[in-house]
Amino acid sequence: MRVFGFAGWSGSGKTTLIEQLIPKLVVRGMRVSLIKHAHHRFDVDQPGKDSYRHRHAGCGEVLITSGERWALMRELRGAPELTLRETLARLSPCDLVLIEGYKAAPIPKLEIWRAAAGKPLLYPGDPHIVAIATDAPQGLPPAGRELAVLALDDLDAIATLVADRAAPTHSVR
Repeated sequence: MRVFGFAGWSGSGKTTLIEQLIPKLVVRGMRVSLIKHAHHRFDVDQPGKDSYRHRHAGCGEVLITSGERWALMRELRGAPELTLRETLARLSPCDLVLIEGYKAAPIPKLEIWRAAAGKPLLYPGDPHIVAIATDAPQGLPPAGRELAVLALDDLDAIATLVADRAAPTHSVR
């Protein structure tokens, strides 16, 4: 398995870009998985559903399964959050794991940057950013290091970059 990350400020279009990129990678014959790190509380369960009621009654884990999918929910109940390495170890084997979040992880990343958002670039402070996808290449200051600049809508070029620059998961600390 190999891993590649996406970095950018909230609202920069990371999720949309990844959603458009996945079919481009799948058509190339890759089995793709994704890890999304949330900085806020989230719940994939619905209040009132059996699984929700069982978790709130005290279950540490609840597994829901059907003929189409299964999902395992684990309550941390004060235990430490998983590291990226621990999260990767829980995935089934695949060719490529895309990472949205884990901004500080030492993995190759694509920065998504929009000039109109008015946010600073992340690459000067992150040596693991290998390229920038932007809608405003003319607004980028000189990088000071070799850094590919891609158009946000050039999905084929972005897919090639991701496939070429992904790192083995065993290198993730």
